[in-house]
Amino acid sequence: MQALLKLSRGIDWLNTQVGKYVIWLILGSTFISGVNAVVRKVFNVSSNGFLEVQWYLFAASFLLAAGYTLLQGEHVKVDVVSSRFSKRTQIWIDVFGYIAFLTPMCLAVLWYGIPFFYRAFVSGEMSNNAGGLLRWPVYLMMPLGFGLLLAEAWLPAVALLPLLVVSALLFDFGFQSALVAHQTLVYGLVPPARSRLNALLFTGMFIGMAAGGALGSLALAQWGWHGVAWLAVVCAGGSLLLRLK
Repeated sequence: MQALLKLSRGIDWLNTQVGKYVIWLILGSTFISGVNAVVRKVFNVSSNGFLEVQWYLFAASFLLAAGYTLLQGEHVKVDVVSSRFSKRTQIWIDVFGYIAFLTPMCLAVLWYGIPFFYRAFVSGEMSNNAGGLLRWPVYLMMPLGFGLLLAEAWLPAVALLPLLVVSALLFDFGFQSALVAHQTLVYGLVPPARSRLNALLFTGMFIGMAAGGALGSLALAQWGWHGVAWLAVVCAGGSLLLRLK
């Protein structure tokens, strides 16, 4: 947990630094846009390269600052609706949004964006416009921006709840898988023994869960969450050894 919190603080710090300095790209884009307009009107001269570089800077500022914007909670929300809910409900709405929308979108962009950037980088793809720029720098902004956004959504301390939800789902999946496996063994026996062994299986499971809950409470009171984690590791290791014998 401490390692995860350190990583979370590192992601927060990285996105904060990116957000602090990426704002200068807006100034650069604005300045270049103004110079282009003046030169075009006064001297009747224009450059596709300068036009494209202002687009590159503008795109980079929004993509790279997406994680910082999420960190500050400044992404567009329907506040008229969400503000009426309790803080707990708002958190669950965010969790649902992270899982159902943000994460699939980020993963899709990373899945297609990284090869897209790599092909342009290897081939040296250029703009189709005369005097245009290399394409790969702006293509790189897509995986970088969405990677920072995905990391900010899942790793910082303010977003640890989605990790807890996923952990609970994985725990339940493991528990149900073990239950199905044991019941498959029971029902593979001769019919007269099935009901007795099935009853014995569930009795043992309930006793084990009760004992685990009691030991977990004692470990939490004595050694904190580290003690609970080590108790879980020891119990899981012991169960695995018994299963392998």
